[in-house]
Amino acid sequence: MSFFNSIGMLTTTTNRRSMSRNPRPQKRSPTPTSADMPPPPSPVSPPASKPLYLCSPFVEAALVKGNFKTIVVLPKYVDIMEWVAVNVFDFYTNLNEFYGVISECCTQHSCPTMSAGTGLSYTWINQDRKSVNLPAPTYIDYVMTWVQNLLDDENVFPTKSGHDFPQSFPSTIKHVYRQLLRVFAHIYHAHYPQLLHLRSEPHFNSLFAHFLAFGREYELLDLKDVKGAANAPVGIGALWDKWKEMGILEG
Repeated sequence: MSFFNSIGMLTTTTNRRSMSRNPRPQKRSPTPTSADMPPPPSPVSPPASKPLYLCSPFVEAALVKGNFKTIVVLPKYVDIMEWVAVNVFDFYTNLNEFYGVISECCTQHSCPTMSAGTGLSYTWINQDRKSVNLPAPTYIDYVMTWVQNLLDDENVFPTKSGHDFPQSFPSTIKHVYRQLLRVFAHIYHAHYPQLLHLRSEPHFNSLFAHFLAFGREYELLDLKDVKGAANAPVGIGALWDKWKEMGILEG
């Protein structure tokens, strides 16, 4: 289904929306203290060129078995804008919770750039429209604060019956999706050992697979963002290919 083609067909949503969003969090997940954080994980020895998230049994770890297509299809009688909005809200909330758990390991010293693969670091566009390199925790804080502000804006994410989503909603959501993808990519690239130590890889893998499947179903995700360029590939691009091979994702 084309999410972008649906915008012209929408009418006032009074008495038509059948879903309601959960209350929004008032603030981001607190940074854990050192007492809350477990010691560094014991080293694992996969092939040097292969990241842990592509190694068995971690790549197969999941809470949901089978193809994710079945859980992203638009339910009957549900407005597509509401469906996209509530899912993006949930992706943001869950990703924010995961980052809150490992954020003590993501510092300006350990992550001086927003790295997401060999030779790849994302840059932030500042107010002067210039690309600047930022430490990963700063970049992620900017992303999460920006998304939270959008979620709290009734003009972007209306929650009251009778209020329509703006015409710009699809393009805004696509931008949100691209930035959340970058946070996923950094966590997989730089902090997957911490997730393994917490035994959270099935939860994180399932969240990310759901995120990818939903993004492709509603045209929120470009494959070039998932896989990167030939000279600067995104690490999670190989994960996308592996999960397609396993039947978890569709092409």
